Amino acid sequence: MSVPNRSRRWLTVCALTASAALVAIPPSSASGRGGTSPFGVRTLAQLAKERQQSVGAMSPHLQADDDGGNEADEIAEGADQYAEARTSPGVIAPGAYGAAWRSLQKLHGTGGSWRDITRLPYNSDDARYRDIDSNSGGGSGNVTGRMAALAADDDGYVYAGSAGGGVWRSHSGGGHWQPISDRLPAQSTGALALDGAGRLWLGTGEATTNADAYLGSGVYVLAHPHHGTFSARRRVGGDELDSTTIHELRFGGGTVWAATSEGVWSHSTKKLSGPWKQEFAPNPDYLPGGSKADDPNAPYKNIANDIAIDPKDPSKVVLAVGWRSGDDYNGFYTRTGGTWTRITSGLGDLPADADNVGNVTFARSADGSRYYAIDQSPEQLNTNPDSGLEGIYVSRSGSPAGPWTKIADYKGLAADNSALTSPGYMPGVQAWYNQFLAVDPADPQHVYAGLEEVYETQDGGTTWSTVGPYWNFGFSCWSIDPAKQTGDCHQTTHSDQHGVAIGRYHGKPYVYVGNDGGVYKRPVRGAQDSDGHATDWSSLNDGTIDALQYYSVGVGNDPGHRGVAVTGGLQDNGQSILRSDDKVMGSNFGGDGGDTLTDPANGCNIAQEYVYLAVQVTQNCAVNDGGWTTDPSKATSYGVAPPDNATSEARFIAPLTTDQKNGSTWIAGGRHIWVQTHGYAIRSGSEWTSVHDLGKGRAATAVAASGGRIYAAWCGPCNNQGFARGIAVGNADGTGWHDIALPVDGTVPNRYLSGFAVDPKNADHVFLAVNGFSRHWTEGPGAGIGHVFESTDGGTTWKDISANLPDVPTDAALVTAKGGLVVATDLGVVYRAPGSTAWQRVGQLPAVAVLQLKTSPDGRTLYAATHGRGLRTIRMRDLD
Repeated sequence: MSVPNRSRRWLTVCALTASAALVAIPPSSASGRGGTSPFGVRTLAQLAKERQQSVGAMSPHLQADDDGGNEADEIAEGADQYAEARTSPGVIAPGAYGAAWRSLQKLHGTGGSWRDITRLPYNSDDARYRDIDSNSGGGSGNVTGRMAALAADDDGYVYAGSAGGGVWRSHSGGGHWQPISDRLPAQSTGALALDGAGRLWLGTGEATTNADAYLGSGVYVLAHPHHGTFSARRRVGGDELDSTTIHELRFGGGTVWAATSEGVWSHSTKKLSGPWKQEFAPNPDYLPGGSKADDPNAPYKNIANDIAIDPKDPSKVVLAVGWRSGDDYNGFYTRTGGTWTRITSGLGDLPADADNVGNVTFARSADGSRYYAIDQSPEQLNTNPDSGLEGIYVSRSGSPAGPWTKIADYKGLAADNSALTSPGYMPGVQAWYNQFLAVDPADPQHVYAGLEEVYETQDGGTTWSTVGPYWNFGFSCWSIDPAKQTGDCHQTTHSDQHGVAIGRYHGKPYVYVGNDGGVYKRPVRGAQDSDGHATDWSSLNDGTIDALQYYSVGVGNDPGHRGVAVTGGLQDNGQSILRSDDKVMGSNFGGDGGDTLTDPANGCNIAQEYVYLAVQVTQNCAVNDGGWTTDPSKATSYGVAPPDNATSEARFIAPLTTDQKNGSTWIAGGRHIWVQTHGYAIRSGSEWTSVHDLGKGRAATAVAASGGRIYAAWCGPCNNQGFARGIAVGNADGTGWHDIALPVDGTVPNRYLSGFAVDPKNADHVFLAVNGFSRHWTEGPGAGIGHVFESTDGGTTWKDISANLPDVPTDAALVTAKGGLVVATDLGVVYRAPGSTAWQRVGQLPAVAVLQLKTSPDGRTLYAATHGRGLRTIRMRDLD
């Protein structure tokens, strides 16, 4: 059956960071949602047209990709905006998160413990939710959060390093996972590698240069990976790699090499004590302590992507360095006479000029006869609407010095039965973000390459197959028939590839891939259909691994059932829904899930925000059998975006809330503060009314309302290039709006204002959560001190109530029924009891960011949306 292509997946953001230093700074504007297909969903051709119309306006200082309605651009923009919350108005000094974590451990704890309610399978193809805006039927099956790195051995052990939820181990070739890094002060993964002695090396700090590439705390070694767990005491070296991200760890000649956000480092693999040695930094003045360390562009000036070591002579090393959007220092370097110099010739097809060397990944064959490389081109990223991929290459000499021969480009990969064949979105369009490369240990010509999709060649690159297409939509084998899930198509992997490993289970070799949906495997030299698509992928996301990255959570009584329906917006995995009698979660909205509204009285009344205030609403949990494809009237979700969505005058993940005294009054924040009073019965974006214009160049960062009183925080500009912030207060009927005077050197710091909590008993009594780090760590104007502030006069004056609260980015706040205050931070949850000034740590969570807090309809349970460890609950009585 011919059906329109789904589009929400195409606009996903794969982004968010604890100190978020490595992100693009593209222009703040973005194209709108544009035209729609007959069913309100944009086709790929329309998406491509939108991007082509918008490409060209580049950042004046980074020449980063513009944001034109295409997923690659959306990711870069979202990365920028999330980073701004944590870094503006200046640059964060190394060690900020480590200090915050240590301070958090010293706080007294509340009673109770957190319960993980999402550690169960999450089926992205759940046939109950085939509405117009779901991706059910795409073929990804069970999913979890983004996996940044993988490792596997020949004894059936697999190790999966997640973006924000730590490292997980399976002893059964995948599945039945256990967390093994919860004691570390950083839960982000940059690299995983097994050395020749069987030890597992972990490089923390994800280096995909998107927003949720959280910084790390260094490199750790697990001597007995089959049964041990990582410990902070087994960190390699000293503080040298604290507050960096680590892209790759490579071994050669008794040395481990680390490609990091602050250049290339090396250390002995035999003696783990002693400092790391900095081998190469292209722009040392921009490193911490350097003369230009406070430059806003400092985080982009020493990016190292990978290291290639000559198998015949480990003293011969080639470095791939450079910022994805281009810089003068981009290129390949080698050591000559003790000095690192740029390679300017002799590489063959592999570019040597700075304009065409961006993010690079190397892979070496086990016998040393071949080296392979993927190269992302800054020039392509900035000028080519179709792809940022320069190519895939092979060095048949086995030397990283080449000569290299190109064996694939984006047009050739698209022609190999890729799902990405539309102008404006073709293979490698996100090559700065999606890359992996692995060579079959048994065959130097058998190679797996990961971009948005998974590709395989068995003849050294002469021919390629798209063994893991982006999705199954659009292929002739696909069908809406819910009984068949994906029709006659076989399961594929989730899109956006990041990690790969090859290992054995019961003597049989398997390839494992990690992506924005978790971990998948198939046999090495597995089966393919006539189109070259693999027929034997298996999802390993069995629910025992909960690395789900939530932005939000919503809770309401489950109609017709006892208990509650719980929903939440996720990075690149849509909106999850868990009903009271479910054993498996489903996905009722696709793409990225931003903010969430749920009717406490009826949990099937749901509003989910996509990016830039693209709000969808349903009143039946979006239950649908796909009948909308032939009869549009059968759609059960509706687009109700306020007008700032069309003009892109809203933050990537924009604030959305209800009046806590009247759930039918909704408030959405973009450039304007929008109000609608029809609750979940809203059916059109025209039903919103602008009650206040924050002004050109400004966008809301937080909104809250109680009894018709609205508080709105804004920023504009929102990055280090002239950061400004403020608060506006007014009424839902449009009267009484005024700006609160917040001077840069005043009580409230000149940092990102991330959340409000209004006292339900008094609308003039309000609390403010402030993101970023205080001036001790932030080298920028007016960074100030403190993270939580209180006003008793409707926001006119503020008092710092941070007291013993650790200096850590603060994301959200909630006033309890008894008058206590719960605050979500980038490292967990804290609580201040009524009448107290001291903060307590709520339960025990790993070092994971908590982005939103909600209570159950009966007020007895607190729900926390973590960005890396799923949805957690704790009893309110353990706090109050």
